[in-house]
Amino acid sequence: MRLIAFVLAALIVSGPAAAEWKELSSVAEGFGVVFPADPDVEEVAMFEVIPGKMVPARIYSARYNNSLFKMTVVDGRDAGLQEAPVIEQAIKRMTQGGELKINIPHRIYRIYGRQLSVQRPDSLTTAALFFANDRLYVIESTKFRGGSDTDAIRFHQSLTFDRNVANRTRQQMEAFRTACQGRNANPAGLDDPRCVRQ
Repeated sequence: MRLIAFVLAALIVSGPAAAEWKELSSVAEGFGVVFPADPDVEEVAMFEVIPGKMVPARIYSARYNNSLFKMTVVDGRDAGLQEAPVIEQAIKRMTQGGELKINIPHRIYRIYGRQLSVQRPDSLTTAALFFANDRLYVIESTKFRGGSDTDAIRFHQSLTFDRNVANRTRQQMEAFRTACQGRNANPAGLDDPRCVRQ
C-alpha cells in the first residue's frame, strides 16, 4: 500500500503542472472570462474595426499547453459602428490563411453573435464574436499540435456578460422563437443548426 501511495505521489510531482485558471473580470469593458494563467495585455491604438475605421482595442492573451487563448475587446464607442459590417470584417480577419469550418449563430445570455472554427495546416482556432455595448468582443483559442480540447472548451464556456445587457430587441428575439420549432426554444438565430424552420 505504501509503495502504491509513493508511486502515485511521484507521478503527481513529476507530471506537468496543472494550470491555475484565474478569472479576469472587467466591469468597465462589460465581460468576464477565465484564463489558464495571468494574461498579457496589449493596448492597440489603431485597430481596423471596419475598412478605413480605426479604433482602440485591448488584447488579453495567455499561452498554455500548446494553445493560445485570447480575448480582444475593440472599443467602438462614439464611432457610430453597425453590428453587421463589424462582424463581417472580424470574420474576414480571422479566416485569412485558413479554412472556415463552422460559422453559426451563438449567444451568451441576451448577447447574440457568431461562433467560428478555422482550420489551418498547423492549428485549429475556435472563436466567438459579439458586438454589444458599442464594442466588438472576440474570444478565441488556437490549439496547436498536442493542445487540449478540454482547455479550449473551458476557456470559451467561461465567457460572461452582464445579464441585463442585450444586443437584440425583445421583438427580434421573439421572431427567432416564433420562426423556429423543435427542442431549442431559444435559438441564437434563424440559421442556428438547432432551429427547425416552420
